[in-house]
Amino acid sequence: MKTARVTGEGQPLADVDAWETVLQARYPAPEAPARETSGGKTPEAFRDYRAEARPSVKEFYRLNHERQTLAFVLAKKREYLSLDRRRMGIWKAMEFLNTLVDDSDPDTDLSQIEHLMQTAEAIRRDGHPRWFILTGLIHDLGKVLCLWGGPQWAVVGDTFPVGCAHSERVVFPEFFALNPDTHVPEYGTPCGIYNEGCGLENVHLSWGHDEYLYQVVREYLPDEALAMIRYHSFYAWHREEAYGHLTSPRDRDLLRWVRAFNPYDLYSKGAERPDVAALTPFYQELILEYFPAVLSW
Repeated sequence: MKTARVTGEGQPLADVDAWETVLQARYPAPEAPARETSGGKTPEAFRDYRAEARPSVKEFYRLNHERQTLAFVLAKKREYLSLDRRRMGIWKAMEFLNTLVDDSDPDTDLSQIEHLMQTAEAIRRDGHPRWFILTGLIHDLGKVLCLWGGPQWAVVGDTFPVGCAHSERVVFPEFFALNPDTHVPEYGTPCGIYNEGCGLENVHLSWGHDEYLYQVVREYLPDEALAMIRYHSFYAWHREEAYGHLTSPRDRDLLRWVRAFNPYDLYSKGAERPDVAALTPFYQELILEYFPAVLSW
């Protein structure tokens, strides 16, 4: 089954799952041996990522960097964080996300539930705590924003702070010149509207599935799991070491957990299908260990 295309204005990628392929090209697995990609280049060649990116990828970044303003982020938080769109449990949310597939498509791409289980099973095989396994299972559930009309650039993509100067370590930083906030003096300093060391919990990041899911599940999981969910797309911080001046000691402590999660997020999804029927009882029990039967979305 193939992930259905999210149609509408501003959708340059084939589907939202194509974003993970983009990330794998930018950040090839460090333990992977040198090999040629489908384009005839080794992973090392992708360090010059901006020069090699497809036009569709560049267009995605252009839309994302141009439109993710402080005003936009605050508006989306008002729109979605009342959490009054739907009442459903975690498993039901997984089934809901699974409607992002097109059963008429003859190819063999995995369903959303299969992708989630692949991540969780990789974490489970490595002997991590049960809350870590659960985080792998649910970390992308915020992509239900697509089913409520969210454009790709406001659902997936690298996240970054708004309301302060944009870092050159965010990919395609030149596209920030199109962002109206770039021309607001208050937002043009490294700290902008924030105080140095204020902590990331006090910083508005660009809107997407990370922040949305964090707000849905924040009452139920350990801080380490919540950091994985909230910051797993904040590559400028956890991979490029930018924006450290905004972080608190607590953020710096949690950073190691975000980094521990990242390889499972990027590299655990393969072609082998997990046995969903056999695994379902384990994961339903795990979900009920941490979550109530119904949550607000």
